[in-house]
Amino acid sequence: MFFWFLGTAALTVWFVFRDARFDYRVLALGALLPDLVDYPTGGAWIMHSLLTSVLVLVLVVLIRRRGSEGRRRWLALPIGMFLHLVFDGVFNNTSLFWWPLAGVDIGPVNVPALDRMQWNIPLEIAGIAMLWWLWQKNSFSHRHVRQRFIRTGQLLGGTDVEVGKC
Repeated sequence: MFFWFLGTAALTVWFVFRDARFDYRVLALGALLPDLVDYPTGGAWIMHSLLTSVLVLVLVVLIRRRGSEGRRRWLALPIGMFLHLVFDGVFNNTSLFWWPLAGVDIGPVNVPALDRMQWNIPLEIAGIAMLWWLWQKNSFSHRHVRQRFIRTGQLLGGTDVEVGKC
């Protein structure tokens, strides 16, 4: 699953935070990171645990100075990781979600996307639709808007005034 996590994370943050300076590139990394790390190891484990996302959040807060641009940028990483857990439905597997608090031995657990094979295609289509909506809303058809996103990771919000400011 790729587009499902990118679309749900980006749309959720866009609607909830409405922060013009939010870095969606780092959010995308966080939204994909649990599967990128756990899938090659043969199953869901540490990256699909709530504890890992909390530890990454604590690390960002401790390492980056309060109010700094670096903290603002890197807080998007644990936010993306938390959203991955939500939209992957990891909370349905208590031993995995609460590892190691619910016990150290979780046994062999597939990456959740592999357990819902029949739903992956509709979810990926939904993710593409969400990303397409954000593309339209943020005027990504303009080259300078895309270049700004690549440079800063920021979305515009889709108003004509904001497109003219680029």
